[in-house]
Amino acid sequence: MKQIINRAGLWVTPLVFLAVFFFFPLFSVLVLAGQGTDEVAIRWSQITRPLGFTLYQALLSTLLTLLVGLPAAGLFSRFSFRGKTILRVLSTLPFVMPTVVVAAGFNALIGPRGWLNLGLMSLFDLSTPPIHLLNTLGAILLAHVFYNTSVVIRIVGSAWVQLDSRTEQAARCLGASPLRTWWEVTLPLLKPAIINAALLVFLFDFTSFGVILLLGGPQFATLEVEIYLQTMQMLNLPLAGILSMIQLGFTLLIVSFSGWVGRGKTIPLTPRLHGEGTHSAKTNVERVFVISMSVLLLILLFSPLAALALRSVYSPGELGLTTTYFQELFINRRSNLFYVPPIEAGLNSLVVAVTAVLIALTVGIPAAVALAHPHKGERWLGLMLMLPLGASAVTLGLGFIVAFNHPPLDVSHFPLLLPIAHSLVALPFVVRAVQPALASVPASLRQAASVLGAKPLRAWWEVDAQVAMRALLVGALYAFTISMGEFGATSFLARPETPTLPLAIYRFLSQPGDLNYGQAMAMATLLMVVCAAGLFVMEKLENGTVNPVKNA
Repeated sequence: MKQIINRAGLWVTPLVFLAVFFFFPLFSVLVLAGQGTDEVAIRWSQITRPLGFTLYQALLSTLLTLLVGLPAAGLFSRFSFRGKTILRVLSTLPFVMPTVVVAAGFNALIGPRGWLNLGLMSLFDLSTPPIHLLNTLGAILLAHVFYNTSVVIRIVGSAWVQLDSRTEQAARCLGASPLRTWWEVTLPLLKPAIINAALLVFLFDFTSFGVILLLGGPQFATLEVEIYLQTMQMLNLPLAGILSMIQLGFTLLIVSFSGWVGRGKTIPLTPRLHGEGTHSAKTNVERVFVISMSVLLLILLFSPLAALALRSVYSPGELGLTTTYFQELFINRRSNLFYVPPIEAGLNSLVVAVTAVLIALTVGIPAAVALAHPHKGERWLGLMLMLPLGASAVTLGLGFIVAFNHPPLDVSHFPLLLPIAHSLVALPFVVRAVQPALASVPASLRQAASVLGAKPLRAWWEVDAQVAMRALLVGALYAFTISMGEFGATSFLARPETPTLPLAIYRFLSQPGDLNYGQAMAMATLLMVVCAAGLFVMEKLENGTVNPVKNA
């Protein structure tokens, strides 16, 4: 009985948090949607058009991402080559990049004033940009592939590198060619990981907001963008509520289908030594594959970020190489009363991110402890914690506005609403980072501590907590980078006088003029550097090269 009470205590904080700040706002949106059917005349085209395009672009984006991501996962899982670590970091960087920074990077690369157009105009003496990818479906698909390839590499690659290589070697000994071995042995074993990666990528593409808003244009409105437009520009909250409920229904179906597909279909993984199962390219085919895939990943994943950084310190006009754009971040040239210095927006982002990390850890750690050794029925509670990952950030922001619209829990009087919204998005990452580490701790270690006289709480602290500390820091860094770049919910909840850095970048990108464009590039570069630093530390922690726990 005492153990049951203790486990119930672990679930109190997560469940109360989700009930108040996740399910209640979503229920408020549902009520709003129900009221809208009576108060507002809504045409079916207002629903079917954005829904159809959302499904269409998400399906295309997912297929293209798998087309690039699966060979890339094989590259990192089966080959060792010079520069592999750097390329792996660069391939992971896009996933932690804010959507505003991603859009700014593609703008700097393929936009009307991007490097490709400027280079072609100079080379062929053209007066107008020859490449018109912005505000097209192609730009959306390209950005989604850039953004989500790292998801496929992480999920499929992590499973692939832990497959028992003796199974493939046995097939080769029996006369199977490399291609047949991959098709009949490796692919069936990786099928659950590939399906999970595909569903997660589809979910991210389905709820994409910043990429569509900044690169697609008004003619490519998804459900997410349409919710934002109906709320912030049209003030049509009932229609926004209906669209939010439709989107939430689809995301719940995707999450449920993912759980059903993965139920009982585990991959036979075996612990591998670092580098075991990998080899250098020996045949000409392998060399061509390694070189071509490395070049493709560099072009696809690194060129937009490099174009962004270069555009922040170089002007194609009279300025040339310059630091003017960074210097102008601290100057209000137009004496605008509503001007907020970018450094202040950066500090706002930092404060919100640190607060969101603390909230996510406070809620996520008890849940991770309980899920490390779940009892019957607790797996459903674990699935409930994953729901914010599938919920739309825009829907969440709308739900907060509708649910908390009276003092003291409104946006004007309760500044914690914004970091709470960020912590909801980051919570699944914290739980997923900490729970496997806690589950891997052998029970014999805790039993040994108990035999030596340690009480249960001290045994947990001296054994489980020390093992999970590195994973805890990884989860905290994920929460920090996610909060620093969150744009969807922030666009609803941030007050005009206290914008975050992604909102400030969006404001500058929305204004004409080379100076505004350059300042947006400078701010995006600063945000990219912060996220890259967080990713670098995460890679070191995950590889065990940095140990945050001092040895006793």
